[in-house]
Amino acid sequence: VPLSPEMLVGELSDEKGGSYDPEVMRHAASAVFHYFKHDLGLETVTIGEFANAFEKVLHGLRLSEPSVRRQAPGVFESDLRRMAQESGEVSELAFFPLLRLELRRQMEQAPELLRFVELRSCVKELTGARRWTPRCQRLHDRIVSFIRHCIQAESRGRSCGIVVR
Repeated sequence: VPLSPEMLVGELSDEKGGSYDPEVMRHAASAVFHYFKHDLGLETVTIGEFANAFEKVLHGLRLSEPSVRRQAPGVFESDLRRMAQESGEVSELAFFPLLRLELRRQMEQAPELLRFVELRSCVKELTGARRWTPRCQRLHDRIVSFIRHCIQAESRGRSCGIVVR
């Protein structure tokens, strides 16, 4: 049966009683779909395979210790490499939902500047690469684009500077 992330998240949200933000769950489910379709090249997977990967992603979202360090008033810094390490075995699958949550927390503080450091190390960590490859560059570009998109979605009309290095 063809399923979409929205169909699965609706079911999982009801069973879990709201332990995760439904939007985070939707992003996590989308990441798992993307992983199977684009990274592994699969058109079909069993519910068990999907559930196993989804469980790993949700388990990888350890939210107890934020990766944000406050610098000066209105300036927040996030270590992307550390977030990649926290993503665990499922790396990229858990990284994007974790980054989304981090951005949401930062934007709630009405920052003047958001600084993201260690992007290159983050990309190498997520890809498992020792040297920079075209795959690394594509992931680098996806992360920067994702940060921009999330900040636009969360800004609510407030202006905020962004530095990614």
